[in-house]
Amino acid sequence: MARQCEFAIEAKRSEMKIEHIAIWVSDIEKMRRFYEEYFNAKSGEKYVNQKKKFTSYFLSFTEGSRLELMHKPAISAIVNKDEHLGFIHFAISVGSKEKVDSLTDKIRQDGFKITGESRTTGDGYYESVVLDPEGNRIEITI
Repeated sequence: MARQCEFAIEAKRSEMKIEHIAIWVSDIEKMRRFYEEYFNAKSGEKYVNQKKKFTSYFLSFTEGSRLELMHKPAISAIVNKDEHLGFIHFAISVGSKEKVDSLTDKIRQDGFKITGESRTTGDGYYESVVLDPEGNRIEITI
């Protein structure tokens, strides 16, 4: 009976995945263009709720979770974005060390901040860390 229960739990776990991650943004169009240009995101239709003064885009990648960019004028910025409790970064896989390096260099050349140079981390990931136009951390990894 216990063995049967283990299989049921495992089957339920395999159905779970992160569907999307959402970010509040100040300039929704600038942020949409950034993710489309550097990470080949495909944007869905812009959603507008006039009553709530809310807009959003869902951005899709080749596979995996989507990214939702949301804007509402009443939302204010976090004062200290460097270190705080809660969500701190997300990672986008680009497939190879060469792609990590070349994308990091392109983002740097285009004037965006690199907060972690390409390297192999202690836990074995090859990655760099960049900031999007509004200071959100993105790990670019294999």
